[in-house]
Parts: sequence; structure tokens; C-alpha cells
Amino acid sequence: MKKHLNTLYVTRDDSLLSKDGESVSISRHGQRLLRLPLHNLEAIQTFGWNIAATPQLLADCAERGICVSQCNPHGKLLYRISGFSHGNVLLRRQQYRVADSEQDSLNIARNMVSAKILNARLLLQRQRRDHSEACSIAATELSAAEHEMARCARLSRRAATSAELLGLEGNAAEAYFSVFSHCLQVSELRFTHRNRRPPKDPVNALLSFAYTLLAHDCRSALEAVGLDAAVGFYHKDRPGRPSLALDLMEELRAPLADRLALTLINRRQISISDFSRDENGCVWLSDDAKRCVLTHWQERKADTIMHPFLNEKISIGMIPHIQARLLAHHVRGSLDAYPPMYWH
Repeated sequence: MKKHLNTLYVTRDDSLLSKDGESVSISRHGQRLLRLPLHNLEAIQTFGWNIAATPQLLADCAERGICVSQCNPHGKLLYRISGFSHGNVLLRRQQYRVADSEQDSLNIARNMVSAKILNARLLLQRQRRDHSEACSIAATELSAAEHEMARCARLSRRAATSAELLGLEGNAAEAYFSVFSHCLQVSELRFTHRNRRPPKDPVNALLSFAYTLLAHDCRSALEAVGLDAAVGFYHKDRPGRPSLALDLMEELRAPLADRLALTLINRRQISISDFSRDENGCVWLSDDAKRCVLTHWQERKADTIMHPFLNEKISIGMIPHIQARLLAHHVRGSLDAYPPMYWH
């Protein structure tokens, strides 16, 4: 079993990452800030416009299989540097055949979407259970949303076309986000609907940043097992889009990204003062808020859970890697169906 390693996040502009023996050293204006052994890392992800890495470090990371990603301050991926492709060409050839088959792709997509809907429904159920003292109107609306999502999940398992599946997912998402505000216990942070590219309110800004982190982990996991992250089974091919990573992260959005955002808000670890709005009305997290999210993201990945398919206790950070490996097994034909991650 692959060992869960850490991701190094760098958010300070003017930082320089360099190789120091068997470690990565981070310095700023000539002063060393941090030194970490490379063998403890699976990825390095930076957020900023002026963060540099030496060629020696990049070469060593490529050789070790450590992916280096550069994002702008708002989390948009600018580029990734990695070594040669993992796995074998036969797996990728078979992946392309499955992606070109409408029925084979639909079989995988149905499992992913149904798991996404049920995992999101579970989040709402826990919210209603943990805060049963909330007003009856909120409880009624949460219950109605849960029923609609259960209906969509049931129908998604036997959707006849990708268009039908997309419609069911859309209906479930509409029901989910229509009551998402009931999960917020901080009145100063309001949520009305999901918006992005760019986000228009603090809650959406926090969700988008969490989704960026999840997408990075899913893409790295897929590439580690030899799958092409750009060729998906549910999300269609588009230049520059990691469609398969977006597929894989669907079932993990609610239990990992959404739950993290709600926890940080409801515990008041993130507040309205941690956001700024530019002249176009776009809302962004402050640097301190990003560091808070990244810290709790790493801590959450260290928690353990019983995997329902493997019946084995694993760290949460390993889930994208395990799901990617199970997906590869199905693509190869050694599993009859792709087993998605159902949260319990």
C-alpha cells in the first residue's frame, strides 16, 4: 500500500525553493524559512506570482516523482512540472478506448455521480442531526432536499444517456446548494447559490479554493497510477482541462472540500475579514486565510477512515490514490465495475 506523504504548500511571494542535499530549502530575501526532507513529500504546490524554484530542485523532484505545481494567488493552475509518465502505454490505450465508448464511459460515470449525490446528502443529514435545535423551516427544507437527492441518486444508477445523467446531477446539485446556507452557523457569511470563475461571495471563494486543492490531489493520484488525467469518462475532453481528475473528485467534493469549508466557517477559524473584493466584484481569500485552509487540509488528510470496498483502515489523504488505482483496475478489466467511495 502506498504511504501517505505530505504536500508542501508555499504561499509567500519572493520565495525561492532550492535543493539542499536531500532536502528542499525555502528562503526569502536571503533568509531561510524552512527545510524539509524530499522523501517525505509527494508534491509541491505554490500560490503566487513571484515564487521560483531552482533547476536542480525541479530535476530532482521529477526524478523522485514529486510533482511541482504553480498556481496564481487565487488558486488557478498555471503549470505543472513532473517526470516521465507512470504506468504503461497499454493502460492508457485502454483508457482511450473506454472513453470513446459511450456505454463504457456511462457505466463509470453513473457510479461516480450516484456516489457524489449520496455523499452530499449524507452531509446534509449530519447537519440536520447535529443541529436538531434549528428552526423547523430549515429542518423541513433540508429533509425535502435530501428526498430529492435520494431520488436523483436512485435514477442516476440507471440513466440511459450521459445527457440524462447530467440532468440528474444538476437537479441534485440545485437541491443541495439551495439548502447549503442552513449548514452555516455564522450569520455574517451568507450563501445563496453556487457561483465560480470567479466567486462572488466569501463562501463560494472558500469552496473554490478547497476544490482546487482536491483537484490537484486527484490529478496527481491519476498520473501516479498511469492514467491520463486529461481524458475523462463523465467530463468531456477540453484543451487544458483535467477531465478525469474532475471525474474522480466528484464523489469527494462534499465529504472533503465542502465539509472543510463548513468546519472552518462554523468554528470561526475563517471570518468575513479574511476575504477581499476587487473592483470587478470578485472575492478572494487573504494569504493568512489560505495558510489556515492549507493547514487544516493537511490535518484532515491525516485522519483515518475505513474504506468501504477494501474494508481496510486508511488515511483520508490516501483516498484519491486508492480510487485512482481501483479505476485503473476497472479500465484494465480486472474489476467488473468501478467502486466509488461511499462515505459512512
